[in-house]
Amino acid sequence: MTLQALIADDEPLARRLLREFLKAHADIAIAAEAENGLDAARAITELKPDLVFLDIQMPRLTGLEVLELTGRRDGVIFTTAHDQHAMRAFELHAVDYLLKPFNQPRFDTALTRARRLLGQAQPGLDKLVSPQALSRVLVRDAERSGGMQVLAVDAIDYIEAQADNVAFHSAGRDHLKAQRISDLEAQLDPSRFVRVHRSFIINLTALQALEKTDSDAHVARMRNGKRIPVSRSGYDRLRAVL
Repeated sequence: MTLQALIADDEPLARRLLREFLKAHADIAIAAEAENGLDAARAITELKPDLVFLDIQMPRLTGLEVLELTGRRDGVIFTTAHDQHAMRAFELHAVDYLLKPFNQPRFDTALTRARRLLGQAQPGLDKLVSPQALSRVLVRDAERSGGMQVLAVDAIDYIEAQADNVAFHSAGRDHLKAQRISDLEAQLDPSRFVRVHRSFIINLTALQALEKTDSDAHVARMRNGKRIPVSRSGYDRLRAVL
């Protein structure tokens, strides 16, 4: 089986070196290259490569921010000249951390480790790492075809499930991301974001009032005027944090 790889590094010589090292591995094909963190995040989201060779210091987003935004947790090998980020990299489940300059044997060792771990769960690892609530999300840019942009979680009023996507409603605009609302819910701060309905998560800072309807149901009135249905279990969750 051919493995698809992404090379993300802002230095052309570094990308060239990785291409040369990969020539010794006939079962690995280069799916894409990225010169900055935002393009790397977009490639990870759209192409879902098996392997990601990721620099840390890049324009627009760092390698660490790329992983935090995309949620990528497997097949990632950092290639960097900065050793101070190693601990955080392994907290994000990096396979290996290659310090520049590295040679072919060291590169091959990292690949061997990646092949062994690909597709395998790492029992207990998630329990050792304290999850951090999302502070930013990577979304589609409606103004640029195929473009992506970073959206601050604080700016989101509410989130709505739409088929296989979620829509982030912020400042009168909708931003789409291919993700299940249940997966997103687990990444948000539960003291600020509450799932009030199977299709809606609201930001409590954008909640204006909780209103009762004629049928004894409840709706959440948001600061932008939107009225969001609140299920019985959603009402209980709201009461628990308000």
